[in-house]
Amino acid sequence: MTQKGTEADRIEKDYSVCLVTHPLSEASETAVHGLLDLIAASACVSLVTANLASDSEIRDDYEVIDINQSGTGDSIIVAAVRFLRNQFQMARIVRQRDEEIVLFFGAVSYLLPIFAAKVSRQKIIVEPRGNVPESLYQIWRSRVHDSIAFTLSKMVWLLEQIGYWVADSVIALSPGMAEDLGLYRYDHKLYENGARPVDVDRFSPNTPYEERSKRIGYLGRLDEEKGVDILVEVVKNLDDNYEFVFIGGGVLQEYVEDELSAKVEDDTVKVTGWVDHDDIPKYLDSLRLMITTSRTEGVPTTILESMGCGTPVCATSVGGVPDVVEDGKTGYLLDPTNSPEQYAEQITSVLMTDDLKTMSDQCREFVVNNYGFEVVVEKYQQVFEDLYD
Repeated sequence: MTQKGTEADRIEKDYSVCLVTHPLSEASETAVHGLLDLIAASACVSLVTANLASDSEIRDDYEVIDINQSGTGDSIIVAAVRFLRNQFQMARIVRQRDEEIVLFFGAVSYLLPIFAAKVSRQKIIVEPRGNVPESLYQIWRSRVHDSIAFTLSKMVWLLEQIGYWVADSVIALSPGMAEDLGLYRYDHKLYENGARPVDVDRFSPNTPYEERSKRIGYLGRLDEEKGVDILVEVVKNLDDNYEFVFIGGGVLQEYVEDELSAKVEDDTVKVTGWVDHDDIPKYLDSLRLMITTSRTEGVPTTILESMGCGTPVCATSVGGVPDVVEDGKTGYLLDPTNSPEQYAEQITSVLMTDDLKTMSDQCREFVVNNYGFEVVVEKYQQVFEDLYD
């Protein structure tokens, strides 16, 4: 039953939640839809956002207040103007809503709507999606002087700290993410084991691990924040006995194709471009190993979905990654201080081990037990209940 049911359907819900997000991209839309489904298991939920695709399934399933069709903007100045404009519009809307709880998903620095909710005596939950200041610094430093990028990112950090301070509850996806973001200063209202559910029926190991071809890969945006420039250097140093697949698109797609042109030509490297989320399971189900070399992360959904498909992961030990990639059990951690050549050497060594089949089974078991839908629903229900204790 969707949220666009009858009034009687809505009354049956224990809580009412207004979910507020920053402008949505194609990639973030999936995460938001998943969170809406999660909240809807115990609450009536609506969405306040921007830039939601006109044909998005979210519009069919939930009440959506889309303030405009503008993204974040390509330049820093445009992004700043839209950042302020969106906040004014969202603050006005939040004041008009009658939901008891307002959950800011990723929009921790949106202080105007946060204070609007506070004035309206609504309960406020903030849930960061990752280390936004660090991500913005990595993006901005390629556009402006490093000192300017650093200063701007620190301003965003300060806005987020105020958001955490004002909130009634703070949800982190894992203890590692909470540590990375410095959230333990708010430990009296911190939930350090929040989670994104994984559809364990769709993301399942349909291809037996021992029958998979010699294929490894990366899934996600092709940009600097995700360490794709580092990954390109890693792939250059990998043996051509394995095919490497870049699953996704982004600003560095052309860079990837140019730098690895020789391997692309001989079919040892493939770059898919953007892939529909419905098609992702078949890609993950074909890999023997997934590699990520991100510079900053929360708890990446792509890692959990990979593990759900029984595909172990080699990932840089940043943010909340060590909370899900248990070294030697559900994958292997890469030291962020190592060189791409050292990464390649470690990955090659991993591919030669005999325990990947056992690790594949352990990955699947971990995701089912910790990130299945019902398991995560209970975590959010507890947060809602504690707001009124």
